[in-house]
Amino acid sequence: MLILHGKIVDGTGNSWWYGSIAVKDGEITAIGSLDNIPARRIIDARGLIVAPGFIDVHTHIEDDEIKNPLASNFIYDGVTTVITGNCGLSKVNLHQYFGLLDSLHLSINAASLIGHNDLRKAVMGSANREPGSSELLQMQQLTEQAMKDGAVGLSTGLIYIPGTYAKTTEIVVLAKIAAAYNGVYATHMRDEGDSVDAAIEEALTIGREAHIPVEISHFKLSGQQNWGRSTETVNRVKQARENGLDVTIDQYPYTASSTSLSTLLPDWVLADGQDSVQARLLNPAIRKTAIDYMVKKLQRRKLLHFSYAVVASFKADTTLNGKSIEEINLILHQKHNAAQEASTVMDMILKGGAGMVFHGMSEKDVQYIMQYPFNMIASDASIRVFNQGVPHPRGYGTNARVLGKYVREEKLMPLEEAIRRMTSLPAQKFHLNNRGLLKQGYAADLVLFDEKTVNDASTYNQPHQYSKGFSYVLVNGVIALDNGIQTNARSGKVLYGPGKK
Repeated sequence: MLILHGKIVDGTGNSWWYGSIAVKDGEITAIGSLDNIPARRIIDARGLIVAPGFIDVHTHIEDDEIKNPLASNFIYDGVTTVITGNCGLSKVNLHQYFGLLDSLHLSINAASLIGHNDLRKAVMGSANREPGSSELLQMQQLTEQAMKDGAVGLSTGLIYIPGTYAKTTEIVVLAKIAAAYNGVYATHMRDEGDSVDAAIEEALTIGREAHIPVEISHFKLSGQQNWGRSTETVNRVKQARENGLDVTIDQYPYTASSTSLSTLLPDWVLADGQDSVQARLLNPAIRKTAIDYMVKKLQRRKLLHFSYAVVASFKADTTLNGKSIEEINLILHQKHNAAQEASTVMDMILKGGAGMVFHGMSEKDVQYIMQYPFNMIASDASIRVFNQGVPHPRGYGTNARVLGKYVREEKLMPLEEAIRRMTSLPAQKFHLNNRGLLKQGYAADLVLFDEKTVNDASTYNQPHQYSKGFSYVLVNGVIALDNGIQTNARSGKVLYGPGKK
């Protein structure tokens, strides 16, 4: 295959140049002036950027890859590789999981972290206590096996049950094992709001004590009371790098987050399994204590209602998808106050819980964080099933939004720099050899797009819309997006970490 006369942005961050690329047997075989080489397929790339395929370092594809192996939302956004197993959530048996991915033949490449939450759950359930010596040993053994099976590192989700019950020392012990296999420590920190400074310091401490590279996930500031603190938080990361710690961050380019409804409740309410949770939420005294906690947190946000919390997916009643907790409370003809809305949240959790979109960040903070050079672009999304639920638009438009809004319109960074953050920086961080650059001998993961028209179409109200401006996507040398239309190609591979035995 020949890709002729494109505007090449090679992933290094260096300036673009005009040239052509030859692809054979899944690899880039030549770059330069190649007009006279015979080829079975020629793509005229005049007017198009030719770049390495984008690497999304923070995804959650588990279980959704079975529903849609074509991973269309990623392909239409220029993504050729994802790293899953983030926020402490992964399959514990990665050997088995990688076998599943091999059998499914995804359209994208996939690597995985090993998730601390699921390790802990496998050994201790949802217990709110420290592990005993034998339990910690079991977690160590599971971590080591995962690294041998090919995990690219260890992840934590320290706001999620049961990860939130873990002390720093527990994480350090497991991170040391990941470090021994050249893995990365990727963390959804313990707090991204009022206590964000302490949370960043904990992540850096784990990196120093375990001698492991650190990746701080979806770097942000939550809650109106914390707006403007991005200079402070980014400076903490800068200082750590200046002091010799390999720490990087990633970010999605939106002012809303997305996670479980249960994160609104106090951690202790969610301990010890669903039966215990249900018993607590049905106990009037405990329920009142939890309501008081939730209302106080709302007041810290300087809000009167839970209008910032919008349902993405509520299986018990899909008619409520896309509505805020305040709206749902009114639909149910309840009192229009925060306490009653908190009670409505608990009733929804008793019915199985919900996936949510939380509007609570400042655009100024988003832009300031985005300008930090050791910040990767990541969606924090799953493989979407088209027209299912009202999910966060980041699952469809993350890369296109950066290239359209923040590069072309806002001019926050040059195009070459944005592409470096989407390609070679992630490949370097997660040891994805032969990926992330346009270079002879590297895997032919390529994306061709129009820098003048690339844009995200997905919105909060109408999320199920593919990005615009991408013309071609190649995964391992096979065309997955052909002249703007997805093919049925499923040429993705499992990418293993350096500890693979």
